[in-house]
Amino acid sequence: MQQIIRLLPLRLREQIEKSGIFDRSLEEIRVRTDQYLMFLTAEGELYLRDIELVRKPDNSCVRMRREDLEQMCTFMPDYSFYAYEEEVKQGFLTVKGGHRIGICGQVSVENGKIRRIYPISYLNIRVAAEHKGCTARIFPELRRGTEFLDTLLLSTPGIGKTTLLRDLVRLLSDGDNHVAGKKVGLVDERSEIAGCIRGVPQNDVGFRTDVLDGCPKETGMMLMVRSMSPEVLAADEIGGQADMEALRYAVRCGCRILATIHSRDVEELWEKPGWDIYRKEKLFQRYVVLSCAAGVREYRVFDQEGKLICMETDDSSQLFSACTV
Repeated sequence: MQQIIRLLPLRLREQIEKSGIFDRSLEEIRVRTDQYLMFLTAEGELYLRDIELVRKPDNSCVRMRREDLEQMCTFMPDYSFYAYEEEVKQGFLTVKGGHRIGICGQVSVENGKIRRIYPISYLNIRVAAEHKGCTARIFPELRRGTEFLDTLLLSTPGIGKTTLLRDLVRLLSDGDNHVAGKKVGLVDERSEIAGCIRGVPQNDVGFRTDVLDGCPKETGMMLMVRSMSPEVLAADEIGGQADMEALRYAVRCGCRILATIHSRDVEELWEKPGWDIYRKEKLFQRYVVLSCAAGVREYRVFDQEGKLICMETDDSSQLFSACTV
């Protein structure tokens, strides 16, 4: 967690370290000018009172000052201020370790485009968590023999589908005792999966994976198929029709596809405008729905018809199987 500590204001570093927050399942650090410093963990929100972590804030808890955020902003650039300013315009910044910082504040707009975000008044440090092996139990259900099946990962924001995607990319790339590794083309538009710094992944995405970092998904997927001949094409947070058409193009070129999308469940996905055609075409043979309740994540795998294949919780000893195909 040294990369995270180096982002924090000097006046609070010792306090925060002594609190033991880095021994918890830390997911996010929320920083807001003149508001309480908030830590989001798997067990909920925590606040800092001296070196103690408490669940409900009061006047004795740490508040963030304007000068704290200004100091943090000087710690964030890893290499060039030009690259830093370009990334900040997009509302986020990826730093060493693959940690991603969301940014909000006063926006200056020129010709309909964001020219600058200054002053920065809000930061969300999303702690990179690889959780290697988290997909090992469901991976057999995403294959037919040694063949990987086109798969879409679904969840609402902040549940962990990007973490799931990262581990699947790594597993597909490296292979396991049953399946040989494959060439994976990863289009990482927001530098969140591989967590590249100057093009070098900070996260383990497998040694057969080629990464196109910071490139819009539609353009990146087309480029990756044409230039790198991937066996599997992966992308995070598929959006509009252009992204879907790029995936269809990849399938027609012989690629297998792996992607994520914001959706609560398969039924909600299929009700989205334009999804009728993809459902009828059976563009995806597997749907993985990720949800979380009371700190326990649940993975449900469905086939192309929406039939439940298996369900798994974070506790690897609990696996509930329906009829597996």
